[in-house]
Amino acid sequence: MYTYTGYLNNFDTDMDDQSRPLLVSGCGIYRLVKLPVMETIRPKGRLDYQLLYVSSGKAFFDLGEETIVEVSAGSMVLYRPGEPQRYWYCVQDRPEVCWIHFTGSQADRLLSESGFEKQKKVLSVDISSDYPALFRQIIRELQLKRPCFEEFLPLHLGRIFAEIHRSQKEHTLDHSLNRGEIAKAVHEFNESFAKEICIRDYAAAQHMSVCWFIRSFRAYMGVTPMQYITSLRITRAKELLRSTSYSIQEISTMVGYENPLYFSRIFKKQTGSSPKEYRSVR
Repeated sequence: MYTYTGYLNNFDTDMDDQSRPLLVSGCGIYRLVKLPVMETIRPKGRLDYQLLYVSSGKAFFDLGEETIVEVSAGSMVLYRPGEPQRYWYCVQDRPEVCWIHFTGSQADRLLSESGFEKQKKVLSVDISSDYPALFRQIIRELQLKRPCFEEFLPLHLGRIFAEIHRSQKEHTLDHSLNRGEIAKAVHEFNESFAKEICIRDYAAAQHMSVCWFIRSFRAYMGVTPMQYITSLRITRAKELLRSTSYSIQEISTMVGYENPLYFSRIFKKQTGSSPKEYRSVR
């Protein structure tokens, strides 16, 4: 069995510490290689919280009331303080499971905000390399115990909560939305917003329906593609007006508008001030 672990006090101990907002006491990654089955049983649970992430394969969790759940890769499972724990992994399923123990006065609130409201125990969060990387960062902090390591532990755990929250927000979007395609478009628009961009031509080049692309982009980003591109251009124009002596005509060209009068109209519509007025008060 592959194990990679780190502990606050150099050994596994559960604790109920409400003196700090968030305290991490242990973290690890388990992967079965030869051991047929690995089972954990804690009839009285723990004093602290335990969060487990199935990063590959699958695992089985007894959630009480004779409910046994098969949890596949890309899921988080939460045990709250005092909840009986019983779960196991089988080698033929090739499981890898990340886990973390934590406590603190703000733990319950942070869990609720990330998606574990009320008595919810299992969340689907997708398979992502970000989660194991964050768990490994926490493990290294616990192992090395460099100066201020206890300050970094809740920050890394907070990032895990934020990633969980993001995944729950994204799951509420249209299931037909291909986030990879939208992420690619966002990257390309940030790289080339100063050039002439035709949304219809872009969608065609990516073999997408223009209507589907605009609808999906808006669902993901909250604005249409052209609104997003305009915001990039105006943001860059504001930076140039604040920090350079380029003329308004030059700035207009630099951010993608060949016609400075049209640029000025768009700028005023977006900011409430003309480029000249914006520069004069900055």
